[in-house]
Amino acid sequence: MDVNIFGFMPALLPVALSPGASFTLVMNSALAGGHKGLIRTLAGTALGIYTHAVLIGLGVTAVLISSPAAFAVLKVAGTAYLLWLGAMLIRSGITVNTGGFSDSKHAVTLKEAWLANVLNPKAILFYVTVVSQFAGIKGGVSNYLTLASVHVVVMSVWLFSVSQTLIFSVKKTNPLMLKKYVNIAGGMLLIAFSLHSLIKV
Repeated sequence: MDVNIFGFMPALLPVALSPGASFTLVMNSALAGGHKGLIRTLAGTALGIYTHAVLIGLGVTAVLISSPAAFAVLKVAGTAYLLWLGAMLIRSGITVNTGGFSDSKHAVTLKEAWLANVLNPKAILFYVTVVSQFAGIKGGVSNYLTLASVHVVVMSVWLFSVSQTLIFSVKKTNPLMLKKYVNIAGGMLLIAFSLHSLIKV
């Protein structure tokens, strides 16, 4: 196995630590569902990362990227899904005072977190253009799964740490107001990320 994990880390860190769709969803889940919501979103995101690893290892992603029409459909579908999630977060933030902090129906589900990652064109391109450089000459599913595991660990540790800080701050402030602002700001960021992805990717 000629996986270059040490070379992969400097390329991974800026991506894993920068605010994006996963970051926004995790922050919402931490507030809406507490630790259970946080774990659910982290698990869904991790499953999305492993899905990308399997698909690129099997060559499915390369076929998808080689077809401009298929990739365009994926971009539109991914953007539409993230726009919908962003709208749901904003709606939940606007109505938080009437719904109450304990209302967890707007917490992100495992499936939603998985879909948000799998349908994200930037995540697909990251695995095709960056991760593939560190998966060895022959690549293969096992090599990609190894790199995906490193990605999941780094992402999980970072998002768990940040979300714990957020949950801790709830104890020192008005939880309804915090949830309101995090949901509205998170929804707006999610919409901005999805539109930027549609234009730039």
